[in-house]
Amino acid sequence: MALDKLVLSVPLLVMAALALGTYWLVRNTPPPAVVEPEPVRGHEPDYYMKQFAIRTYDDKGALRSEITGEVAKHFPDTKWIEIDGIRIRSVDAKGRLSEAQADHGLTDDHANEVQLIGKASVKRQDQASVNAPSIEYHGEFLHVFLKAERIRSHLPVEIRRGNDRFTADTLDYDDVERQLLLKGRVRATLQPQKTTP
Repeated sequence: MALDKLVLSVPLLVMAALALGTYWLVRNTPPPAVVEPEPVRGHEPDYYMKQFAIRTYDDKGALRSEITGEVAKHFPDTKWIEIDGIRIRSVDAKGRLSEAQADHGLTDDHANEVQLIGKASVKRQDQASVNAPSIEYHGEFLHVFLKAERIRSHLPVEIRRGNDRFTADTLDYDDVERQLLLKGRVRATLQPQKTTP
């Protein structure tokens, strides 16, 4: 009979020992390390450049583009570089020179596109011939896609080619397709070509 009571109380004693062991483990286990969440970055630059020049070269070592400016700030949250007093010179695969400038500019990390803001202008050598007049684009905003060879603007623009002038409310120019799309109030002033006898 005493043996029966002892056999019946063994599970109870085992459960009590396990409960005490668990309590001891919980009390003596160090608290988990608190993982600090990464602080949310605001729109603050992570580096500056002053009076700088960035140059890119093709695989043969020829200069493809040069971006200069007074002050540049890189923002890691947007991956954009803001440039004051931006100036750009680039040469395409056919050797044609393009020059651009503005009060301010925004470009991505790879300089695939540039937004020119404030007194923006782009001057491109015409691909028709070396002697053809250059084409100039002027406005308060010009969005230049360097690899795609496009220029866009949702604000009024002026285009000059020699003595010819065009104005419009918006611009979409594709240099590869040689297509110019002007919308809004479009006006053109075309001067007669001088002919030699």
